Amino acid sequence: MILVLFNSALYYILEQNTKLSIQNNLYHKAVSINNKILLNNNEKNFFKNDEVESFDMAIVKEGKIIHKKGKTQFRSLVRFIDDKKSFFIFSKNKNLDGLYILRITKPFKGAILFYEKDLNSKIAIKLKEIKDILFILEPILFLLLMFMVSKVTDKILQSINKITTTANQIYVTDFSTEIPPPKYDDEIKDLVDSFNLMIKRLKNGVQLLEQFNSDVSHELKTPLTVIKGEIELALNKKRDVAYYEKTLKVVSSESDQIQSIVDNLLLLTKYNQDNIKNTFREVNIDSLLLTVVEKFNSQLKARCITLNIKEFESISMSANTILITSVFSNLIDNAIKYSLNNTNINIYLCKKEKIHFIIEDEGIGIAKEDLKKVQDRFYRVDESRNKKIKGFGLGLSIVKNSISLHQGSMEITSKENVGTRIEVML
Repeated sequence: MILVLFNSALYYILEQNTKLSIQNNLYHKAVSINNKILLNNNEKNFFKNDEVESFDMAIVKEGKIIHKKGKTQFRSLVRFIDDKKSFFIFSKNKNLDGLYILRITKPFKGAILFYEKDLNSKIAIKLKEIKDILFILEPILFLLLMFMVSKVTDKILQSINKITTTANQIYVTDFSTEIPPPKYDDEIKDLVDSFNLMIKRLKNGVQLLEQFNSDVSHELKTPLTVIKGEIELALNKKRDVAYYEKTLKVVSSESDQIQSIVDNLLLLTKYNQDNIKNTFREVNIDSLLLTVVEKFNSQLKARCITLNIKEFESISMSANTILITSVFSNLIDNAIKYSLNNTNINIYLCKKEKIHFIIEDEGIGIAKEDLKKVQDRFYRVDESRNKKIKGFGLGLSIVKNSISLHQGSMEITSKENVGTRIEVML
């Protein structure tokens, strides 16, 4: 296509140049005649000159033909003297004829008309020369274009081959390979960047799955062992109804624990920095907190714990409702679990530069050496101090992850047998 366009453009340009060359030739002849007229030579002698022998020619003085040579009917052509153009082409019986007019003012006002017949042959000769040139030039151009195309193709294929090679090296157990970025900032670089980003997302996804599998196998082992043991004992020999009822209650309790563990682990792995923004909605934080507090009324009454809302402001923000709810639920649940009976829990919700949620309890507190670990998955402080408190060590881990996904932070301060203060900043 490039060669066809090139040939067409070149052919057209050279054809026009050929016509211009004929026009210039006629112009020089006319100027030469005019110069001789200015020297007061006899005009009739000009027609015998070899350089004008092949032309029909006429000299017009003040609108009348005073001299002419050839069979051309110049009377019909005199009207073109008033035209602005100097060169005219006429088509007669598929032949092209050319008329050139040189308008003069000295030694008289008039014009010199040159009429040349059969321009086709001259143009054909020139075009044949052009074709001969193209016959030699085209193979060179073709080879040059093929070389350029080959280089461009190699550049594209080299990057695609790297992508293919890298894709073949990627396994679920190995996401260490990345495609080196190309030198040029083009579509291939965009493709490479997208592919490397995909590898990174896959790697993060697989790590989350591995973490989930590890967490599930770690935490489900105990309740499943209890369930299996109870069932085996119940089936070992015939038991009374009371024993079976007791066994079923244990199985039901452990099943609830399994369900709770799975729900919490799924909440930990469901959201990440890549997809969390798509779930954000405008949320009334104050209303959400009140709704969560109401769910714990029965527990508070059962333990004779007073929940005091010390500071409370109407606040809204763009957030994930599920995760913010889990933050409030887990922190209030922990405060109740680890508080002594007949104590107080204080809550603050206010907005300064950031949104602050503070919860203070008068519970058993956390030892200094445990403060840095309580946010880790499945970590629980010395169970000899709180054997009656059920939990899986996931609450603060869920809170930490939820706050992090909202670009927030959390500070925990605590004293043993005095209480714990947790401040969340969003």
